[in-house]
Amino acid sequence: MSFLGLIYNFFWIPQNFGISVMTTPPPSSTSPLPFLFLLFLFPTIASPLTLPHPPTPSPTSSPDPSSSSPSTSSLDPKQVIALQSLNIPTSKDPCSQPSFHNATLCDSSKPFRHLISLRLSNCSSYVALSFTALKSLSTLHTLELINCPVAPIRFPPELISSLTSFTCINSLRKVSGVWLSQLENLTDLTVSNVQVKASGPYVILGHMNKIKSLTLSHANLTGSLPGHVHSNLTHIDFSGNQLKGTIPSSITMLDSLETLNLSSNALSGEIPPSLGDLISLKNLSLASNSFSGSIPDSISALPGLAHLDLSSNLLNGTIPTFISEMKSLKYLNLANNNLRGVVPFNVSFITRLAVFKVGGNSNLCYNHSVVSSKLKLGISPCDKYGMPVSPPSKDSSADESSDSDYDDSDEGGSRHKKEQHHGPNKFVLGVAIALSSIVFLIVFLILCSKCCR
Repeated sequence: MSFLGLIYNFFWIPQNFGISVMTTPPPSSTSPLPFLFLLFLFPTIASPLTLPHPPTPSPTSSPDPSSSSPSTSSLDPKQVIALQSLNIPTSKDPCSQPSFHNATLCDSSKPFRHLISLRLSNCSSYVALSFTALKSLSTLHTLELINCPVAPIRFPPELISSLTSFTCINSLRKVSGVWLSQLENLTDLTVSNVQVKASGPYVILGHMNKIKSLTLSHANLTGSLPGHVHSNLTHIDFSGNQLKGTIPSSITMLDSLETLNLSSNALSGEIPPSLGDLISLKNLSLASNSFSGSIPDSISALPGLAHLDLSSNLLNGTIPTFISEMKSLKYLNLANNNLRGVVPFNVSFITRLAVFKVGGNSNLCYNHSVVSSKLKLGISPCDKYGMPVSPPSKDSSADESSDSDYDDSDEGGSRHKKEQHHGPNKFVLGVAIALSSIVFLIVFLILCSKCCR
């Protein structure tokens, strides 16, 4: 029975329950006038009584995330489909709640937002970057592929024009330099642990006039360093390739360069003095090449240099004294070269550095009156002529054999005397053991013969 009927029966059939509501008897016929009178007196009751069913939900009560806040909008449906084809969950709005492995950033356009940054990491083996999906994602400015060894892909022209940053680390299996060169609007390019088929870096960089940060490392690149690159570059990393030749003199144009990493290549020749013109340089690594000659004095003109790695080359000559005056220096590695002479550093300079390595220079030594052997530099102390007392062993035993400072030639003499003393001691001990064994055997035989009688 409806709520309306209940009210009607309550007022018109109370006599059945022994309750009198009116002072005068009710009319013999059932008249609707009292009921209408009640509705007139209680309009607030009458209005909901005309609705026998609950109200239908309004459009604003929809669970659609796009309507949860009037100031936000949901992702473009075409891009949602593209993300689904890349095996990216879209149960939640990727713009507001990106997944753990696949970070996303969106703009604030309406009625639909669009992706401007996408990072795909640890991709499944069956993920395919289809041309259709990438065309739907042509609003991207940043695309990162990390540990996604998918098949090579073709970028649509719209995405090529939009991209300003592209990162590919251990992904795409193999790419060509021509394919990378089409990304002309990039300001940031990072390709690492990916085989790049190109005759040299210039094939890739020839038309990248906006590039600022460049990393092409462990990419099996051959050829030589490009003679001309854009002067806006602040970061260059060509480490872990097969580049040959020398450092071009045109590097002086890069007055904004802060990082130069050419380590682990086959570069040769002398370190050009023009490096001193890179006044913004903070990190310089030329390790594991075949550079020869001396360390150029022009490096002293780099006031902000904090990281200097010249290890594993063919550098000769002495260590310049100006290095100890470089206030910003925190990392110095000159190990495994042909450097000679006395290390021109005191304890305060060495301990100020986070890393200091000079081992592997057989003709290099330190002044034991200035530097303690406790520092374990991997080189020998100097004698009074400024020459190493003895060649250091591979395990730096020359530095670890004593807790006190080395003494010039007396150290070598005392060590030689100890070695001569240890030889006879072992021989005498062996003879004594042999004689005692013979005496014991004779006594044993005598006792046995007496017992047998």
